[in-house]
Amino acid sequence: MGDLSRNNAISIMHLPDDCLTVIFHGLDSPTDRESFGLTCRRWLGIHDSSRRSLQFSCSFTLLTPSSLSKKVLDIHTLHLHKLLRRFQHLESLCLSGCRELNDAGLTRLLNYGSDLQKLNLDFCLKVTDYGLSLVASGCPLLTSISLYRCPGITDLGLETLANACFLMEYANLSYCIQISDNGLKALTQACRRLKGVNISHCEGITGVGFKGCSNTLAYIEAESCMLKPEGVIGIVSGGGLEYLNVSCLSWSPLGDPLAGIGSSSSIKILNFQMCRTVSDTSITAIAKGCPLLEEWNLALCHEVSISGWQAVGLYCKKLKTLHVNRCRNLCNGSLEALRDGCKSLSTLYLSGCVRLSPVAVELFKSQRAEVCVKEEEVLSINPPFLEFR
Repeated sequence: MGDLSRNNAISIMHLPDDCLTVIFHGLDSPTDRESFGLTCRRWLGIHDSSRRSLQFSCSFTLLTPSSLSKKVLDIHTLHLHKLLRRFQHLESLCLSGCRELNDAGLTRLLNYGSDLQKLNLDFCLKVTDYGLSLVASGCPLLTSISLYRCPGITDLGLETLANACFLMEYANLSYCIQISDNGLKALTQACRRLKGVNISHCEGITGVGFKGCSNTLAYIEAESCMLKPEGVIGIVSGGGLEYLNVSCLSWSPLGDPLAGIGSSSSIKILNFQMCRTVSDTSITAIAKGCPLLEEWNLALCHEVSISGWQAVGLYCKKLKTLHVNRCRNLCNGSLEALRDGCKSLSTLYLSGCVRLSPVAVELFKSQRAEVCVKEEEVLSINPPFLEFR
């Protein structure tokens, strides 16, 4: 550098690559980073090697019926191969909505997936167990995978993935219709750092696959599942569960399976919305056995009667938020029990309860002025579950 200074020939182009990399990482604006890469081939290489995340234009940021019907540029095997060869140090890769991508498209992960930690394959309809085996072989550091609506994935593929990617923390298996408790068991037994699992709309899962899970497992989404009583016991068996969503629980000939949640002393958030057959017995067991419960959504839980509501008022001492919208059996006496109990309550979602009189509602509001009574049903606490960043 001294010789260059004497000849007045120094410029930014003479800086070594490590210095240019520091400069690149100091650029906050995506536009500035793109401009950096367009300067010359050498700077483009620094831009490419510094990239840590990749999401295609066909990827769905929010999966909705309108986004699924939208005609977008799809990613084929050749596109992905070229891009993975260009960006060789990715930590996060989102391929959601790449409906034409098949197993062969994932072969480049064998060479360039060693740094990958998060992978989103939502709605990749042509990816099968073989493609998942390529992910398992090429991405040993994987901590988060989303397989929403991947119909080609079975227990075998999930077991292969779990045995290779034992650092896994989050797995979205919702609408994976071929996965059963066997695949779930392989995941929970091999991945002892698991924090969150989504099994919503997996009809073949009863919950028993969670038995013996790690105490790190804190978040479970199980909407519209057909859980069995022993499955619920399995769900809480790890001892660390904080959030559980069993909304729209499928009817079971064995009756209400949810009483087992009462053995989960760490639970903080429960979503029972549209669990139409949950009984007073389960409500009482949970109210007594879950001292840390802060939010409980019981909207449309029609079978809960006055004894259940009395148990909530009496035992849920830390409950801050309660949803009771459109509960047919919530009567004046039930609201009185909630009014006289639940001393920590700050928000009550209340609407459409046909057995409540306006007088009872106004009396609640006057005697519990610190409680905000609302109509909309929104979980006030959003768990950090399966967010793809």
